[in-house]
Amino acid sequence: MRYEEFTIEGRNAVLEAFRSGKTIDRLFVLDGCQDGPVKTILREAKKQNTLVQFVNKERLDHMSETGKHQGVVAYAAAYSYAEVSDILDAARAKGEAPFIFLLDEIEDPHNLGAIIRTANLAGAHGVIIPKRRAAGLTAVVVRTSAGALNYTPVAKVTNLANTIEDLKKEGLWFVCADMGGQTMYDLNLTGPIGLVIGNEGQGVSRLVREKCDMIASIPMKGDIDSLNASVAAGVLAYEIVRQRLKG
Repeated sequence: MRYEEFTIEGRNAVLEAFRSGKTIDRLFVLDGCQDGPVKTILREAKKQNTLVQFVNKERLDHMSETGKHQGVVAYAAAYSYAEVSDILDAARAKGEAPFIFLLDEIEDPHNLGAIIRTANLAGAHGVIIPKRRAAGLTAVVVRTSAGALNYTPVAKVTNLANTIEDLKKEGLWFVCADMGGQTMYDLNLTGPIGLVIGNEGQGVSRLVREKCDMIASIPMKGDIDSLNASVAAGVLAYEIVRQRLKG
């Protein structure tokens, strides 16, 4: 395992970190803040014997990397990157066909966090990101994922195209999002599948797109020509969910 350390900010993100069993070294709470959600967090902290400090807003603002701490900041032991094999093992443990998100150079941490959240809610077994030219597991990603990062493994790989080739040997098919593709409703998205989402500006790179078995387009009726990467991921993910439930 490889580790990156950072703070966890925001009430939901901190609470889910506690509930998932993650080791929280210290918890900082805005002095005088005793509403329901904060009391719940403090109860979880007491269960784990976490050191709690009540501090003023100026100190919390200084500690915050996102600027949206909601009165709570936690220092966690570290989130770890999984291996691709861990994601496949998670699918086997559930007796399900693998469903994996592969993100091709997603650079905006807000998009990455939102996609991890969607992956968790859609029942995906994990997310794969490249080492270069992509956002990693930062504090912004943790907060935006709303706790999903505690449950959905994220693997970091050197070469996404090679990883797709390796996963094809495990029986997976791959679909990528691209405006020039076939309408998603006309594609068979059941079975072991990898959903490939491209960069916010350039989309899926040529090398990665060529490795995909299907190219899916999302029907759009508006006046602009593209969706935000995390929104596109959600739309396609839930078409996969729909087909898996129907099948």
